[in-house]
Amino acid sequence: MKTTLLLIPSLVISLSLCSYSPANNHHTEFKTIKLIQDPSPFEIAGALKQALQQGTAKSSDQLSAVDGFFKNAAVKILFPPQAQKAEKTLRGLGLGKMCDDAILSMNRAAEDAAKQAKPIFIDAIEHMTLDDATNILLGSQDAATQYFKRTTSAQLTAAFKPIVQASLNKVGATKYYGDVANEYNKVPFASKINPDINAYVTQKAIDGLFYEIALEELNIRKNIGARPSPLMQKVFAFADGKHL
Repeated sequence: MKTTLLLIPSLVISLSLCSYSPANNHHTEFKTIKLIQDPSPFEIAGALKQALQQGTAKSSDQLSAVDGFFKNAAVKILFPPQAQKAEKTLRGLGLGKMCDDAILSMNRAAEDAAKQAKPIFIDAIEHMTLDDATNILLGSQDAATQYFKRTTSAQLTAAFKPIVQASLNKVGATKYYGDVANEYNKVPFASKINPDINAYVTQKAIDGLFYEIALEELNIRKNIGARPSPLMQKVFAFADGKHL
């Protein structure tokens, strides 16, 4: 009797996993039971905020470190396209150090500016709607990066410009690049170049940030190990299934 009672729970569990088909009483039809529910819109938003905070913090920390721009070939700031001919000419005249100093100082200015990016990104994340979160999660591989470009570019430009200008002055970039431009502008018949590089360095600093954010976004989407929280793991596993 005791053995029979012990078998009853197992029998109940087994019956719950199958259904009887009256059309054919010789066969029992087994159905797969979904044990994990799809994430709710609130869970999606929560996971996206965690992922975006992780990605933007990592990117701004990397780029704001010493040599964050200068020793990162993908985002290193070089002479503007219109000034590259001037650089080549000046290096040919033995003024290579002047050019090197200008490049280093531009990158130092971008590294200074990158420190100010975090609060701007955090504000954009906090204002993200449930629809924004779902569209980002199920969108393209750079959907989060594109969201940031739409919502933060103007703020980043406004915040970065004075910082870049102050940094350019502090590290001597204004002087170094101005010296390069002024020296080149003395060359007979040469096209004149603008010695003001504030806007150029500001934009390149912002471009570098978005480049690094896109890399981190792709890492989170492709690498399960880049999803540290259970919520991120659940939500991005759901997205993985949708993108199959």
